[in-house]
Amino acid sequence: MFDRLHLRPARRRRQAPIAALLGAWLLCAAPWLAAEPLPVIAMPVVEDEFVDPVEALGTLRANESARLTSSITEIISEVRFDDGERVSAGQILVVMTNREQLAQLEEAEAEVDEAKRQYERVQSLAERNQASQAELDQRRRAIDTARARLRGVEARLSDRLIVAPFDGVVGLRNVSAGSLLSPGDLVATLHDDAVMKLDFAIPETLLRLVSPGTTVIASTRAFPDEVFSGEIMTVDNEVDPVTRAIQVRALVPNPDARLRPGMLMTLTLGANARTTLVIPEEALLPQGRRNYVFVALEDDDGYRAERREVRIGSRRPGEVEIVDGLAAGEAVVTHGGLRLSDGQAVSVRSGVDHGQDLAEILRGETVRQ
Repeated sequence: MFDRLHLRPARRRRQAPIAALLGAWLLCAAPWLAAEPLPVIAMPVVEDEFVDPVEALGTLRANESARLTSSITEIISEVRFDDGERVSAGQILVVMTNREQLAQLEEAEAEVDEAKRQYERVQSLAERNQASQAELDQRRRAIDTARARLRGVEARLSDRLIVAPFDGVVGLRNVSAGSLLSPGDLVATLHDDAVMKLDFAIPETLLRLVSPGTTVIASTRAFPDEVFSGEIMTVDNEVDPVTRAIQVRALVPNPDARLRPGMLMTLTLGANARTTLVIPEEALLPQGRRNYVFVALEDDDGYRAERREVRIGSRRPGEVEIVDGLAAGEAVVTHGGLRLSDGQAVSVRSGVDHGQDLAEILRGETVRQ
């Protein structure tokens, strides 16, 4: 009797905590059991253009560049350009002493004129059979010889002129009138900067992703708030056996002439362009190596959340590529998904206006898509 009287109360004491826990769980789960829709924000799965970004560092070069020097030793008589001046192709930049050559030029021109007169005189006699064909041929050879001497004088005269080989901008002037200029002495550097060449290297493993015409977006610390766009012109024909990288050259328009040769640029090029499914990054719920989303499915009673595993591809700021698991047009939960469970009723808002508070939206009324 003593044992029974004391065993029964003992069983009731062990059952009391279980009942308390069950009551607490029912109290917490009451809203869900009552099927009260949980406010969430959802966005549609869309199809969009997507690329795989490839980043690299590149160096700018002028489209055309020349170091202006002389091929002879002579005294400079005239300098016809200033530092940083824009010049045109064929414009004379430096004139060297050429008095002797100018005299020779006049002499050679006079010899050509005299040879022409002698030829015309003999030709007139030959037409009246008063001069032989041999004499006429001799006068023709005299004209050719005089013209050859003239071309030689003109060539020697042109060696005393330094001209711009193409349109561009000259750098700092390194010579002055009256100084002696020798072969190899730098007069100035000329750059054609209307279009800049951007040379960079990429690993050989990315070679399949680049081709002529691929768009390039570049930036530089000199202009931190701006981006410059261009496109790949060519890919080198060999891979460096040491670095296992290949050189690529892109062309970047430079209409304002702000980009300078030698500048370092950070560039991004979009490779493997494709149309794919894209969702907001906020909708993704990673768990270990797997990724999930909640899809808002409409039924007779409203909306219900379905937990679904997805396979992702590349990313870009604020968006994720979906390779498998979703279809275009489905609504994925972007805000409120951490509070959801599979099959739970939800009330869906279709978006967020600028400046709206998310907490207020999630407490608001249902707005169906």
